[in-house]
Amino acid sequence: MNTLWEKENKMEKMKIFDTYETKDVQVEDPGLKEYIGLDEKLVLRTLGRTKQRFAKNKINIIERMANLLAVAGHRGKKHKIINKHSTGKYEKNMKIMLKTLNIIETKTGKNPVQVLVKAIENAAPRDEVTVIEYGGARYPQAVDASPSRRVAVSMRNIVHGSYDKSFNKKTKIQEALANEIILASESKMESFAMGKKNESEKQADSAR
Repeated sequence: MNTLWEKENKMEKMKIFDTYETKDVQVEDPGLKEYIGLDEKLVLRTLGRTKQRFAKNKINIIERMANLLAVAGHRGKKHKIINKHSTGKYEKNMKIMLKTLNIIETKTGKNPVQVLVKAIENAAPRDEVTVIEYGGARYPQAVDASPSRRVAVSMRNIVHGSYDKSFNKKTKIQEALANEIILASESKMESFAMGKKNESEKQADSAR
C-alpha cells in the first residue's frame, strides 16, 4: 500500500505525457506569469470543463496551442482556410504538438516547453490599435494589450505563421510550427509572429 509520502513524490515527478517537465520552466515576463498555464498533468485534456471567467489562463499552454491547431482564428474580416492538416480531433492535434516539441528539443537541445514559453513572451504585442468615434468621425487610438490577450494573440500568430509555411507545401505542419517557435524564441524577424508584433506596436506608436 502506497504511503502519503510516496504518492506526493510520484506527483512531483509527473511529466506531460510522461515526457516533458515544466517545474523548471520560467516565465520571465512578470505580466504574463499568471496567464501562461504550466500545470503538470499526465494527459492534457480538460474537455471544456473550465468554463468560468479567465479559466483558459489555467489550462496548460501546450493544450491551448494544440486547440489552436484545429481553429487557428480569423484573418481580418474573412476566415482564411489554412488548416487542412487538422480536423478538430484531439489525438491528431496533440500528436502534431508532441512531434513539434520533439523537433524543438532535437534542434535546440533545450526543454521545448521553455522554448515555447519564451517564444510566446517574445511575440506577445504590448500595444494595439482600436477605433474610437468622436463627433461622428472615427479615429485610431493606441491601447495597451491586456496580459490575457497578449498570450492569445501571440499563440494565434505563431500558428498562423506555421500554417502559411506549410499549407499546400512540402513542409509538414510540425516542422513549420517548430521552426516558427524557435525563430520567435530567438526574437528573429524571420518569424511571422515577431513581424506581426512589430507591425502592431508601430501602428500603436503612430496612433498616439
